[in-house]
Amino acid sequence: MTYKALVLGGGRVGAIIAADLAWDGDFEVTLADIRGDALRPTLPAALRVVAADLSSPKTIRKLATDHEIVLGALPSAMGLMAMEAVIEAGRNYCDISFMEEDPRHLGERAKEAGLTVIYDCGVAPGMSNLLAGYGSAQLLRAKRVVIYVGGLPRERRWPYEYKAGFAPLDVIEEYTRPARFVLDGKEVEREALSEPELIDFPGVGTLEVFNTDGLRSLLDTLDAPDRIEKTMRYPGHIELMRVLRHAGLFSKEALEVRSVSGEKVKVRPLDVLAELLFPQWTFAPGEEDLTVMRVMVEGIGADEKSHHFQWDLLDRYDTERGHTSMARTTGFPAAIIARMIARGELTRPGVHPPEALATQPNLVDHLLSELKARGVVFKASTDK
Repeated sequence: MTYKALVLGGGRVGAIIAADLAWDGDFEVTLADIRGDALRPTLPAALRVVAADLSSPKTIRKLATDHEIVLGALPSAMGLMAMEAVIEAGRNYCDISFMEEDPRHLGERAKEAGLTVIYDCGVAPGMSNLLAGYGSAQLLRAKRVVIYVGGLPRERRWPYEYKAGFAPLDVIEEYTRPARFVLDGKEVEREALSEPELIDFPGVGTLEVFNTDGLRSLLDTLDAPDRIEKTMRYPGHIELMRVLRHAGLFSKEALEVRSVSGEKVKVRPLDVLAELLFPQWTFAPGEEDLTVMRVMVEGIGADEKSHHFQWDLLDRYDTERGHTSMARTTGFPAAIIARMIARGELTRPGVHPPEALATQPNLVDHLLSELKARGVVFKASTDK
């Protein structure tokens, strides 16, 4: 049987998703993006590419209607709109857009229509959620879930020690939005970039970890009384970002300044910073990156003894295909889950984060095996 798949967004991640599905003879894949044929030289010949303004819900609904499965790889600001449009079109959906909003309020509409919608289906959020949920499900009582994650350039360069593997504005959001954790069963807030500590990550060396608001749905979907997510960067990056934030350069509040001609104009500091900083944070063609992640789950097993589960990921740029690690580790999980939905192997009407899938028999093993076949390897360790 041949399935028709639609991928919304032809950026690095969307292109990876579309190419991965196109390698499978069971899928006819259409990639929709405002740039249309401008993307063609970088994509497999089997892909159909259409030019489309995906800021229009009407356009998305029309495109989605002709496909059995839809995948979202749009900027976060468009994520919720796209999901709602796909649900209105009556199609199953798998999304990695990292939208700011919680889309679970669309769950009843999806359930009534018999649609399976999985969001945050990337690496983090995504695999981090799934493994946290899976580890917790192996225990009688989960006590602590800790996630460390970061996307980094392979080569460190002064002064930022960093480049952005995804939208730089979303990175800045991580540095300004208060970090929400669960400690002793209660939700608490910490300042972003706060409480830095050093860890040694095999194959990379010493990294800094610091508070960011990355738990998302894990704030309320797991029972573990302690749930924490932190971001990893090369040492030195945190302090520089704290200085920029302290200077007000991350602010979205407009300031009145005087132009060269003497005229008063209003500008947002963040917009000025973006013009100056983001070109320096953009990976050059062929510039190598890596993705690091550690998921730890601790608790009490059925034997009433303490147990610890841990998964480590160190993924590198694909030099053969020219694919960034961040795009690979984000796009592949979505493509694998979308295949399962299209083939009827995963049916869960409603709108769900990845951890909701953790108890489905063999799903985690299947996903880890498929990722390994693509060169994305999670090294598991446990004392159970």
